[in-house]
Amino acid sequence: MTSDQSKSGKSGKSDAKLTGIEQLEAFMNDLEHPLKPEIEVVLENISANYPQLKPHIKWNAPSFRYREEDRVTFNLRGKDYFLLVFHCGAKVKQRAEGAPLIDDPTGLLEWAAVDRATVKLTDMGDVLAKKDKLAEVIGMWLEVI
Repeated sequence: MTSDQSKSGKSGKSDAKLTGIEQLEAFMNDLEHPLKPEIEVVLENISANYPQLKPHIKWNAPSFRYREEDRVTFNLRGKDYFLLVFHCGAKVKQRAEGAPLIDDPTGLLEWAAVDRATVKLTDMGDVLAKKDKLAEVIGMWLEVI
């Protein structure tokens, strides 16, 4: 059964008909990940600081849209860490080569390309230590895209 065919427990709606918040709630209810509490703290941090970001599930992970484009997506493939991927949507856009998209004074971002970066989070201490800087980086990311 594909995720589009599965049913979420309480609502009985198919995933395709769930709102983004309902998708996120169903996903988190079913998530089995060693860092689930840490993931929940980061999700709460993003939602509390940036209500203009709209959550949903993309690439089998929580993702946040801004102006109808995915901008911050979780990568949950690691077992002893997870990543936040900062990007400019699902489709590659033509951008000038050169310096990264933003100047990151926090030092959190690891650049994969000039318009794509990640932040690695390893445990609750790491999540809490990076909480304020992460909120700052998200704000800067939204300003330039």
